[in-house]
Amino acid sequence: MKHTLSKLPRLRPLAFWSVVLFSNWSGYALADVAKVSADRLTALRNEARSHEHGEGVTRNPAKAIELYCTAAKYGDSEAQYSLGWIYANGRGIPRDDAMAAYFFDMAAKQGDQPAHRMLAQVGEPTNKRPECLTRLDELDFDSNGNDIVAKANPDHRKVMDMVLRLAPQYGVYPRLAMAVIRAESNFNPGALSPKNAQGLMQLIPETAERFNVKKPFDPEQNIRGGLAYLRWLLAYFKGDVALVAAAYNAGEGAVNKYAGIPPYAETQGYVKRIREIFKRDEHPFDPSITTPSPEYTRISNRRLM
Repeated sequence: MKHTLSKLPRLRPLAFWSVVLFSNWSGYALADVAKVSADRLTALRNEARSHEHGEGVTRNPAKAIELYCTAAKYGDSEAQYSLGWIYANGRGIPRDDAMAAYFFDMAAKQGDQPAHRMLAQVGEPTNKRPECLTRLDELDFDSNGNDIVAKANPDHRKVMDMVLRLAPQYGVYPRLAMAVIRAESNFNPGALSPKNAQGLMQLIPETAERFNVKKPFDPEQNIRGGLAYLRWLLAYFKGDVALVAAAYNAGEGAVNKYAGIPPYAETQGYVKRIREIFKRDEHPFDPSITTPSPEYTRISNRRLM
């Protein structure tokens, strides 16, 4: 589509934002806790427009995108729409319909009807989170789980201190390890499940043997074994946290069999708990650890359908 898109009129009242927003597309989730006043969002948007159009300042599309992105991240649908418009029309940047669709999709999921109509013109959104948003995510994201530690009782904090020390050795964010431990054993080193899963990270005997854990009820050995397994799963599923969580709960074989999160109520609830605590859908991974799942491409393609 090479013609210039017709900009649709938009009228949207602003409110005081104190919300948790969840915007999903193809497994990429935005989960931002924001408490931003309507005045602040308006100020960001107005400054962005000044840079977009060169009103009172030198025209600067990159600065406009940066400011719009900040407002968009915290739920401002007008900023989301404006970003879609910039990418759809190539205003000072190369035209990118898939990126335009990503931002129109964000606004449309909040009930923005003009954005919904624009989606029909630009096609499917990209499944990659825009760089301007990922930069803001990293500034906000507490990968060490300091907020979790701050609320912990003394016994749990001892385990968390161990996780903070050990997790970086395995290239795993402490926050992800803490999320798994909370879901698995609620920080109980002596936890034993009916399926004989043992210790803090609930290692079954086969997994303990696989990752050289001799004493599964020893907190440090158990955590090391669980971290080694998480590191392997992150490489196997290319950093996809939902798939990693599903595999930790149900086994990577089940994820491969169903080409995604298995249809088990326990596993689906488990994945939800991990995502709620971890707050990101992607995690860095070391591709040298193992080759990706042979089903990874099929899983990705299913999400695009």
